[in-house]
Amino acid sequence: MAHTLRLKEHPYRHLIDTLDDGSIKFFNPHKINDLRYDKLPFSVRILLEAAIRNCDGFYIKEEDVQNILDWQRQQCKAEVPFSPARVLLQDFTGIPAMVDLAAMRDALAKHGVDPGLVNPKCPTDIIVDHLLQIDYSKCGLMDIPTTFVQSTSRALPSRPPSRGGSQCGGARSSCSKAACSDSPASSGPLSASVQQIENTPLLCPFHLQPVSETDTAMKNQELELIRNKERLQFFKWCSKAFKNVNVVPPDVGAVHQVNLEYLSKVVQLSDGWIYPDSVVGTDSHTTMINGLGILGWGVGGIESEAVMLGQPVSLSLPQVVGCKLVGSINPLTTSIDIVLGITKHLRQAGIAGRFVEFFGPGVSQLSVPDRTTIANMCPEYNATVSFFPVDHVTLKHFKKTSEGPNFVFINSTDCERLGVLRAEIKALTLLQVIEINLSSMVPYVSGPKRPQDRVAVNSMKEDFHSCLDEKVGFKGFHIAKEKQETRVPFLHGGQEYQLVHGSVVIAAVISCTNNCNPSVMLTAGLLAKRAVEAGLEVKPYIQTSLAPGSGMVTHYLNASGVLPYFSQLGFEVIGYGCATCVGNTAPLPEAVVDAIKQGDLVACGVLSGNRHFEGRLCDCLRANYLASPPLVVAYAIAGTVAIDFETEPLGVTPEGKKVFLRDVWPSREEVQETEEATIIASIFKDLRGRMEKGNTFWNNFECPDSVVFPWDLKSTYIRSPNFFNKLVKMPVPQSVENAHVLLFLGDKVTTDHISPAGSIARVSAAAKYLLSKRLTPREFNSYGARRGNDAVMTRGTFASIKLQNRFVGKAGPKTLHIPSGQMMDVYEAADRYQRDGVHLIILAGKDYGSGSSRDWVAKGPYLLGVRAVIAESFEKLHKNQLLGMGIMPLQFLPGQNADALELSGKEKFTIILPENLGARQQLTVKTSTEKSFTVTALFDSQTDVICFQHGGLLRYVARTLL
Repeated sequence: MAHTLRLKEHPYRHLIDTLDDGSIKFFNPHKINDLRYDKLPFSVRILLEAAIRNCDGFYIKEEDVQNILDWQRQQCKAEVPFSPARVLLQDFTGIPAMVDLAAMRDALAKHGVDPGLVNPKCPTDIIVDHLLQIDYSKCGLMDIPTTFVQSTSRALPSRPPSRGGSQCGGARSSCSKAACSDSPASSGPLSASVQQIENTPLLCPFHLQPVSETDTAMKNQELELIRNKERLQFFKWCSKAFKNVNVVPPDVGAVHQVNLEYLSKVVQLSDGWIYPDSVVGTDSHTTMINGLGILGWGVGGIESEAVMLGQPVSLSLPQVVGCKLVGSINPLTTSIDIVLGITKHLRQAGIAGRFVEFFGPGVSQLSVPDRTTIANMCPEYNATVSFFPVDHVTLKHFKKTSEGPNFVFINSTDCERLGVLRAEIKALTLLQVIEINLSSMVPYVSGPKRPQDRVAVNSMKEDFHSCLDEKVGFKGFHIAKEKQETRVPFLHGGQEYQLVHGSVVIAAVISCTNNCNPSVMLTAGLLAKRAVEAGLEVKPYIQTSLAPGSGMVTHYLNASGVLPYFSQLGFEVIGYGCATCVGNTAPLPEAVVDAIKQGDLVACGVLSGNRHFEGRLCDCLRANYLASPPLVVAYAIAGTVAIDFETEPLGVTPEGKKVFLRDVWPSREEVQETEEATIIASIFKDLRGRMEKGNTFWNNFECPDSVVFPWDLKSTYIRSPNFFNKLVKMPVPQSVENAHVLLFLGDKVTTDHISPAGSIARVSAAAKYLLSKRLTPREFNSYGARRGNDAVMTRGTFASIKLQNRFVGKAGPKTLHIPSGQMMDVYEAADRYQRDGVHLIILAGKDYGSGSSRDWVAKGPYLLGVRAVIAESFEKLHKNQLLGMGIMPLQFLPGQNADALELSGKEKFTIILPENLGARQQLTVKTSTEKSFTVTALFDSQTDVICFQHGGLLRYVARTLL
C-alpha cells in the first residue's frame, strides 16, 4: 500500500535491537533515552511500542509517538492511534466482516487482479461460539441408546439420577424419573462409606476426553451444525481461502475462553520481529485478556473490520488510575469475592473511560486466572481496561501452559528489555490511586436484580427477608407479611415437594467470568465431591446445569476426579458456548411454574455469571443472584437462598446427621494442590493439538474450494454486498449536487434507530423481501442473525418503530418522498431516489449516532445512497464509522441548526468540495432556495480525507490492490 515503509525509511529504525543470536529483532523502547518513558504506566508503554513499530507517516505519525511519550501532559487531550497485534471476532460479527472481504475479492477478479491478494493485514481469529442452543439435556435424551465403558482405574461417583428441571418442562413434563435415568433403579441418597459412584468415562465429541453426559453435548452440537449449515460453510471456506484468518470451529468453547487458553501469548513473533501481544475484539469479555498483561478491549464490528484492513483504532490518550492491592486473601474467599469487592470500590471511584493498572504487594497473591476474572469485570465500573502487567506469575503460567512450534517463551530479562515486565515505578505520578485491602474481602453474592447490589453471604437470609418487605424497586418485592410464609406443595416425579419464598429452582454454573478460573471451579467440584460423600443431594426439580467455557474446563474437572460428583448433583455438561448466560435456558417443569404462580412466590435463580436481570433466566423468576460456582452448588443443595450457613445445615444425611457448609467447603491448600496436580502443561498441550486438528463434524463439513466465494443466489443469510459496484482505479469526485433530504431528524438519534438489532417486523421492508424469498414469518429470524445479507440489512436501516422523522410527525420507519409528496418506507423512498440518480443527505440535531456500535449503522445508510449527514454534533465513534464508509459527517457551526437556518428539509442541497480538501475544513452548503450556510467537515486528519475521497476504507483498500 502507498503508506507502507521500507525498514531503512522507518523513523525509529535507531531503536531496533536483537535478542539472543540476533535472529529476532524488536524495537527497544529503552533506547529512546527519554526520562518520560520511565514514568509511563505499563499499559501506556504498550501503546507506545505499537505506535513506534507501526509508524508509517500515514496512519501513525511521529507526532503520535511523541504524544504518547508525553503522556503526563497529553492524557485525556491527544487522540492517538493503536495498532493491535491481532483481531478477535465472534461469529455474529465475523460474518459481515468476512463477507466484505469476499466481495472485495470479487471486485478484484472483475478487474483482472489476483483475488488472492485480499487478506486481512492484521491476524484475525474467528471463534464460532454464539450459535449454541440447549435443545437437549439428560431427560431429552431418554430414548437415545448410550454405550457405557467400564473403568477400573478408580472408584468414583456413579451416574446421577435424572434432573427433572431443565429437561422435563413443557411438552416433556410427562416423562418419568425412571425413564429418564440411566442410573441403577436402586440409586438413592448415597453414603461414601456404603456406595461409590461408578466412573463411566464417555468421550466428549470434540476433545475425546472422558466427560459425563456426552450424548447431551453431542446432540446439541449436531443440531448446531445442521441449523447453521450455511453460515458454517462460509466460515469453513474463509478458514481455507484467506491468509491471516484462523477459524476456531463450533463447540470448542466461548470466545473469551479460547482467547485466554489458546490464542494468547506474552509476545507475538512475526517475520523475525517480536513485540507485545495485544488485541481488540467484538466480544464483551475481550477485556479478560488484560489479566495476562496483554492489552485489549472490545470494539464494534466496523472498527474491528478497519483494524483487519490495516487501520489503527483511534482513542483518547487514557488517564491511568492505579489500583494498589495490599493485605492477604482470606482462605474462604474466592476470586469472585475479590472481583465483586474490587468492582464495588472502582464503581464508587468514578473512573469511566480510564485505564486501571494494578500494582502493590497484593498483586503477586493473585493467580493468572484470578487476574483475568477481575479484568473481565471492568465494563461493570466503566473502565476501558483493568491491566495487570506481566510479572513472574504471568511468565510461570505461560511456561506451564503454552508449548508448541508457534509459542515463543521469553524470560524476565527479555520482557524487561521489551518494557513489559512489572516493576515498581518510583517516578510514576498518577492522578488517582485507589488502595484495596484484600483482607477485607468476604464471600458475597450479588442481587436479586442488579450486579452492583452485593450481599455478604452471612447476611443473605436477613437481606432476602428485607427484600420481601421493601417496595417494588431495585431490591424490593413488596410481599405482604401474612404471605411471606406461604408454602405451595406440588408433585414432581411422583414425590411431593414444597416451594416457598426464596426457593432455588435454577442453579447454573455457566460460561461467563468464572469458568476460566481453575481454583474457583475446582473449589466447586471438591465441594460437590464432599457433599456427595456426606450423603447430600440436590432436589430433582431444581434445574441445574454446567456449561464450561471450553473443553479445558471439562478436561481438568474430569482429570481431578470431580466431574462425576458435579453430575451426581445434577450439574451436567450441557455443551460449550454461551447458553444459560444469554437466556438460552430450557423451560422449568410445569408443576414448578404452576406452584410459583399459585403462591405468587419470589422464586430464585443462582448463577455464576456477570449478568442477571429480572426474568432473564425465566419469566417466573423474580430474584436472580450472582454467586461463585461453589456457592451456586451450595445454594442448590440447600434449595433456598434464605439460609444462614453459619447456623443452619446444608442438609441432613439419611442417618440424620446435619451437614454444614463448613464441613464440605475445601481448604485453600486442598484446592491449590488439586490445581497443581491437574492444570499441567500436558493438558493444555493436548487441547491445543485437538483444537488445531479440529473435530469430526467440522473436518467432514464440505465447503467450496475456490479463491472467490461461489455465492448462492437463493441464500437469505449470506449475500455479496454492493460496496464495490462501479469500482474504478481512480476515485471520482465526491461533491453532492441537488441532493434531497431522506430523513429530517432531531436530537439523540441512536444506533438503535439507525440499525435495529431485534426481530424483523412482519410489515417491514425487510419482511417483504424475505416473503418474496418464500420464507414464512417464523423463519425471519432477527436483523442480527442476517448481518451477512446486505439486502435485509439495507431494508432494516432506519426501520426502528421509535424513529422520529420530522417529515412524518409520528414515530415509525416512514419518510416523505419529496418529488411525489408520498409517505412510504424509508427503504422504498431511498430506492426510488437512487433509481432516479438523486443524491441523498440526512439532517439531524445533537448527538447523532450515540449508543453501542453496530455493523450496519454506516453500511446501511451508504447502501441507501446517503452521501452526507449534517448534524449539530456527532458521537465520535459513529462519526468515524461514517467516514469509513465514505459518508461526509458535516457539523453546523456553533449556535446554528436546521431550525435556526429556517430549513424545511424539502430544499435541494449542493455541497461543493474543493480540490485541496483538508482536515476540519469549512464548506459551503447551497440550497435550491438560494440560501447558503457553512458547515465544518469533520475530517480529523489527512488520512480521513483520503479515505473519504476513495469512498470509504473498503474501496480505498481495494483500489490499492488494483
